Amino acid sequence: MSVTVEKLEKSMAKLIIEVSSEEFDKAVEKVYLRQRNRINVPGFRKGKAPRKIIEKMYGEGVFFEDAANDCINATYSDAVKECGEEVVSNPTIDVTQLEAGKPFIYTAEVALKPPVGLGKYKGVEIEKREPVTVSEEEIAAELSRQQNANAKIVDVTDRPVKDGDMIKLDYAGTVDGVAFDGGTAQNADLTIGSGSFIPGFEDQLIGVSVDEEKDVEVTFPENYHEKTLAGKAAVFHCKVNGIKEKVLPELNDEFADEVSEFSTLDEYKNNIMKNLADRKENEQRQAKENDAVDAVIADAQIEIPDAMLRTQQEQIANEMAQNMQYQGLTFDQYLQYTGMTREAFLEQMKPQATKRIQTRLVLEEIVKAEGIEATDEDFEAELQKMADQYRMPVENVKSYFDSDQAKEDLKKDIAVQKAITFITDNAKEVEKKKEEADNADDAVAKATAAAVEAAEANA
Repeated sequence: MSVTVEKLEKSMAKLIIEVSSEEFDKAVEKVYLRQRNRINVPGFRKGKAPRKIIEKMYGEGVFFEDAANDCINATYSDAVKECGEEVVSNPTIDVTQLEAGKPFIYTAEVALKPPVGLGKYKGVEIEKREPVTVSEEEIAAELSRQQNANAKIVDVTDRPVKDGDMIKLDYAGTVDGVAFDGGTAQNADLTIGSGSFIPGFEDQLIGVSVDEEKDVEVTFPENYHEKTLAGKAAVFHCKVNGIKEKVLPELNDEFADEVSEFSTLDEYKNNIMKNLADRKENEQRQAKENDAVDAVIADAQIEIPDAMLRTQQEQIANEMAQNMQYQGLTFDQYLQYTGMTREAFLEQMKPQATKRIQTRLVLEEIVKAEGIEATDEDFEAELQKMADQYRMPVENVKSYFDSDQAKEDLKKDIAVQKAITFITDNAKEVEKKKEEADNADDAVAKATAAAVEAAEANA
């Protein structure tokens, strides 16, 4: 195999890859051996017809297309390594010579890593943030969360339904006296106040006792997903079969001892405060890092090749598809639910893909400019961090980085993270401009007012 590189405009290149006639013939022979059992030739048993007979009957190039694909799959990665260029996109393949007795030649048009014109990256200005504090309300909210997580669910027999109860419910709905699809259920689970049923439905069940029946009258919202029911008045004949309530544990030393490693409530609260502060510190550090990277990107000059951008968009789509598999959903199903085509989704991901590429290119250029390296100690520390995160022995993590390439890739990632730390540590924190601060205050005030209004409406 030989590779020639033809540089094109805008960081694109054409790799001209030539596979010897001998290697191509070997590929054709492999395809023949793989496919001969599926080819009928008069006078021969299946799988026994000689290659020459099949080629004479079906044409000399009967196996060429599959052989060409095999050659491309077998040689492309090696060709990229051999060409000495940093390829950053999927290839566009074009076969230019496919003839018996001649070398097989194909081209791969690819994007190369584009040049980066670094602007200012030392001493960039980022917004100064207030020191981290943890309020009593935040501690109380976390305690409440733990209370709910450790609550007991008990049967209720001595009172009717109240807000917050979990009930078992039979219901049968009608519109104008006629039952409709999906309007009937037996022993359905419903938490009063959850808002999971039609507005007004749950409130009307408050005060109903076990085994008591009641007609609930509601109107379907105008934007209801089932168009035949949208805006229609309905009656649900309901029967409460059972009531359960959540009983919260008392906040005391015994509670702290049961849910934590601490023996007193005060110790537990202090630990909650520390954890909340640590989380806020991490979030604030992340925000500063993002601000610093954004400032460096804004002052850099980068022309991203279209093929590189498209490859990153496809990568995001593949990542989302993989995440959806864990939830039992395919990417095609997601597209159906959202009413999007794959192309529309990729277009929607273009800003995210652009930001990813800009970030990586700029940080890699800073790594080079500052001579930043990931040491073996950094590598080992990162492996330990992964082991801690996934709660597995560090030796198991090491097994994923056995190859030189895997180790080198991780070291590159570590160096990039060190570049983020470098520009953040060298950034200048400045007070937010008054106009920006006023706008931020207005936004907070509006958000707070909206939250209060919503709370009052739900009260």
